[in-house]
Amino acid sequence: MPENYLRKMCRYKQWANEKIYAALKALPADILTMERKIVFGSMLATLHHAYLMDTVWKCHLEGSPHAVTSRDPKNSPSLEVLFIHQVEVDAWFVNYAESLHSDLLEDVVAFDFIGGERGSMSRQDIVMHVVNHTTYHRGHIAGMMYESGAAPPTTDLPVFLRDYG
Repeated sequence: MPENYLRKMCRYKQWANEKIYAALKALPADILTMERKIVFGSMLATLHHAYLMDTVWKCHLEGSPHAVTSRDPKNSPSLEVLFIHQVEVDAWFVNYAESLHSDLLEDVVAFDFIGGERGSMSRQDIVMHVVNHTTYHRGHIAGMMYESGAAPPTTDLPVFLRDYG
């Protein structure tokens, strides 16, 4: 059933985020904020972007407003603070997926993109976008970790499925 798959994917996102944050906690702070030739400029800013977009999509699903005005975050909080927020939003998505019944999967949610354009997506498509978006940025972070001489954790879906799926 599709809702079971969404639940699994949200648990995977939660697991993978915990692994990447744990690995980043072992790195010096200056490595996390080091300016790089990547869209958001650093590991910490990339994490901040991913968290903020999770929050935006959460608000869209709830039908509540958000205060995010840019996809490119400035003044990222510390890794420790960001981790607390990410844990909270990941738990929200796990709980949301647990409560999302098949009759609501195709329910269309209308929203405004941060740039002001109108958009609409089904609830299941929003949840899958959130999972994929975070995976995409964890890949950026893994590349930056390699560039810094640190080995990123394995956050591949087959590993999650083997251990928890």
